[in-house]
Amino acid sequence: MSRIGKKLIGLPEKVSVGVDDASVITVEGPKGKLQWELPAGLSLDQEDGNLKISRNSEERRVRALHGTARSLISNMVAGVSEGFTRELEIQGVGFRAAVKGKVLDLNLGYSHPVEHPIPDDLTVTVEENTKIKVEGIDKQRVGQFAADVRSYRPPEPYKGKGVRYKGEYVRRKEGKSVK
Repeated sequence: MSRIGKKLIGLPEKVSVGVDDASVITVEGPKGKLQWELPAGLSLDQEDGNLKISRNSEERRVRALHGTARSLISNMVAGVSEGFTRELEIQGVGFRAAVKGKVLDLNLGYSHPVEHPIPDDLTVTVEENTKIKVEGIDKQRVGQFAADVRSYRPPEPYKGKGVRYKGEYVRRKEGKSVK
């Protein structure tokens, strides 16, 4: 039995969960609404403020999806109640960011500015031209947006210039030495 799949998911107040006959789970809370289709072979039971994921068979595919489904539903519940945040830092002389409408404008040392579109379900704010904060209710979308922005100029190991996650440690290399 999956250790993660066996755990119960606690439902905060103001969060409601519904399952329709096509096994589409709808989680609704103060921050918004998320939907996800439960894979075949799994079922969702709601009992006294908790959710439990159970599997109907012992097939390899169903066993593999048991813990994954529990984690995804748990992230949906956390997203609609609290939301998710990912913070990025830009380091380097002349490197900066700005939000212009629905576009994140990045100057990262290239000959042209990099313009990354901001999806409707995410909120992006820039502080001090070098600190980017990405907020949303879908953990995967927030993380993917932050990873896409970081991929334009990942931190390099010699001077540490580039876009990094807040608190990320960049292992530095020593440059060439004259003997």
